[in-house]
Amino acid sequence: MPEIVIRPAAAEDIHSLIELDHTTMTEFVWQMEFHHDRDLGQVGVSFRKVRLPRAVRHDYPRSASTLVDDWQLFSGMLVATITDNPVGYVSLVRDRITHATWITDLVVHKPVRRQGIGTALLLSGAEYAANNDSHDIVLEMHPRNGPAIGLALKMGFEFCGYNDFYYPGGEIGIFFRKTF
Repeated sequence: MPEIVIRPAAAEDIHSLIELDHTTMTEFVWQMEFHHDRDLGQVGVSFRKVRLPRAVRHDYPRSASTLVDDWQLFSGMLVATITDNPVGYVSLVRDRITHATWITDLVVHKPVRRQGIGTALLLSGAEYAANNDSHDIVLEMHPRNGPAIGLALKMGFEFCGYNDFYYPGGEIGIFFRKTF
């Protein structure tokens, strides 16, 4: 396999990154169950891994075309290349209050998935965070992104929360954190 090179994004990368296949196929989702007992004053939320009857396609929760405007707003953006061709990227945002670095996008082009590129991007994102005085990295994703959830758990990230209306259209975002 050709060598994966991770480097900072440049303006000339953006249009190639937009063209990457951002969709995923998954057989598993994290299903949220909400419990509210007003009489007892209790609220409970749980997530459980559910196997779907068949693999389903999941569209990326944000439009890739927003990269044209957004990429310079990120604290950092790293690109994975193989033979100088962009095949993935990670967007990083450092929270000014908690000093945690958030990974808001982790994308690997469909034809080269499951070859260690996502892992390399996550490790490079963690290195970027450490070099910028962050001790925590938070990975956000949609609960229907089974492959990303599996990668986060494999890499030692722990579930740390959710937001009911995180993505456009009021969709849930779930968060995984790793301290280093």
